[in-house]
Amino acid sequence: MKIAVRIAFLAGLGVMIALIVRDGSRQILALLSHASWLLLWLVPLHALPLLLDVGGWRVLIQARTRVATLFRIACIREAINRLLPVANIGGELVGIGLLARAGVDATEAASSVVVEMLMTLMSQYVFVVLGAICLVHLTGEVALTGDLALLLAASLPVILLLLVLARYGAAFGWLRRQGERMLGFAPQARGAAADGLDLDTRIRNLCRDHGRLVTAGFWQVAGLICGSAETWFALRWLGHPVGIDAAIALESLTQAARSFIFVVPAGLGVQEATLVGVGQLLGIDSGTALALSLAKRMREILFGVPALIAWQWIEGRRGFRQIRSRAG
Repeated sequence: MKIAVRIAFLAGLGVMIALIVRDGSRQILALLSHASWLLLWLVPLHALPLLLDVGGWRVLIQARTRVATLFRIACIREAINRLLPVANIGGELVGIGLLARAGVDATEAASSVVVEMLMTLMSQYVFVVLGAICLVHLTGEVALTGDLALLLAASLPVILLLLVLARYGAAFGWLRRQGERMLGFAPQARGAAADGLDLDTRIRNLCRDHGRLVTAGFWQVAGLICGSAETWFALRWLGHPVGIDAAIALESLTQAARSFIFVVPAGLGVQEATLVGVGQLLGIDSGTALALSLAKRMREILFGVPALIAWQWIEGRRGFRQIRSRAG
């Protein structure tokens, strides 16, 4: 798996470089220079959709939890998944450990993250459907309508199967084994799976609580739609303003591509190719689409690196306390 991730990383990086070279790095840099410091506003702007997503996660946790604590953990989870080669699993494993150390029962922490991941798949599916509707409405492409409908219909059974497995099968055990096999850096999650039977029972009970699921899904979809503001603002600052429907189409289909081809670290090349392809359908030239992608990556780095540093600081303090306790 690690070899596959490295190959995917090199392939994605090659695609990204090829697209930038093809469309001219000078044009892209000129667009970024035009936007200048305004693009830095994307960093604090990202806190709002993440807070909405935290609201959905909090609904799934029965224990009293502070929003600030969950927001900090959510920042770390996202940073790990976005910036490290962990195939969108490592952040969840680390998040379970951090939530357990914040005072939440380890099994409850694990069940909330597993169910939240499944709800995220459903919420992203709804978001992609919304984005596809916006794209068809804006372009009027009849052939595109059939292709998107076929793609969405083909992917729905996979999502439904995952929900069935979560409700009736041992979902977290499989997730933990796959994550530890790929990562090797999240031993803090192992304790959460010590009692697999109890964990599976909690997951099934949570999946049967339809009220919680609907509420969590509402928060997540709201966060995804709110996240489209990043694309809307960035394109406006880059000198190519679009409507909110175009921003939703770009954001939703880009996220879908990154989630589908999850093996590529940071979605290198995947994000760029999707933005260029969808952007052309919406009348956005390739240079502007690539400048938008680089602006998004800048935001990911500026928002994510401090979260990774905070995570390492937390782990360092924990390790130091363990050394002191052993010495004492």
